[in-house]
Amino acid sequence: MQKIDSLDTLLVEQLRDIYDSERRLTKAIPKMVKAATAEELSSTLESHLAETEEQCARLERAFGMLGEPARARTCAGMRGIIEEGEEHMAEDYEFDTLRDAAIIGAAQRAEHYEIAAYGTAIAHARLLGREDVADLLDQSLAEEKNADEKLTEVAENCVNVEAMSARSAEDDDEAESGDRPGRSARANGNGARARSTRSRR
Repeated sequence: MQKIDSLDTLLVEQLRDIYDSERRLTKAIPKMVKAATAEELSSTLESHLAETEEQCARLERAFGMLGEPARARTCAGMRGIIEEGEEHMAEDYEFDTLRDAAIIGAAQRAEHYEIAAYGTAIAHARLLGREDVADLLDQSLAEEKNADEKLTEVAENCVNVEAMSARSAEDDDEAESGDRPGRSARANGNGARARSTRSRR
């Protein structure tokens, strides 16, 4: 790795880190789309995949503005976030909506990481008087923030509600079959607490 001897060099290295993140996500997002079952989640992820591909192109233009080759540097942070997300997707879920909820969590962790990375790079670019680079990166930052907000909307208006409904439906089935813990969960309005109690028996 090149020696970091100035803010200019640091900016370039940061862009290489972000470039690697975006390229990794162009491969990871399709896996999330395939694993997702909620239509709203799939469409949101597919839309952001197109944005991610454009973000890669913007970074390549930024490198050109700085007179540097478009070269990625392994981003250990994003690599870890993606690996963790893939582990969560591969787990055994009783309901598909629970997997969707896990996918949203993984996607938002990636978004928050990128928001921080872009914010730092933009601040450094502006300090260096590279408004052209900062403005270019700011477009991607706005898209990352918007994607995060959309994922929150999908979680709050669709996925999380359906995940809770699936749990409630199971509790109702248990109650109808004469399972006492199921009736207790519904009566208390606290299915999670009742379930954890059963698991300790």
